[in-house]
Parts: sequence; structure tokens; C-alpha cells
Amino acid sequence: MRALVAAAIGLVPVLLLVLLLAVADLAPEGETSPRPLLTTVPGPKR
Repeated sequence: MRALVAAAIGLVPVLLLVLLLAVADLAPEGETSPRPLLTTVPGPKR
């Protein structure tokens, strides 16, 4: 039971920080890469 209470107390500041960042919109803006990712697998070496 003590472990659950300790885990809950430990999670509270983390959850508050996440909520603060979400509300304040301080998360960095994401950008897409101008170059596409490689999606093909190279063939076998001969």
C-alpha cells in the first residue's frame, strides 16, 4: 500500500508539469523533413 501512495505522490508533479506545458502551449513546434524517408529495404548483397 505504501508503494502505491509513493508512486502516486511521485506522479503528481510530472502530471502537473505535462498539463502546464499543454495549457501554456510551450511544447516545441514540430516540423516535417523536406526530404522523404527511405522506405525500401536494400536488396541482398551478391
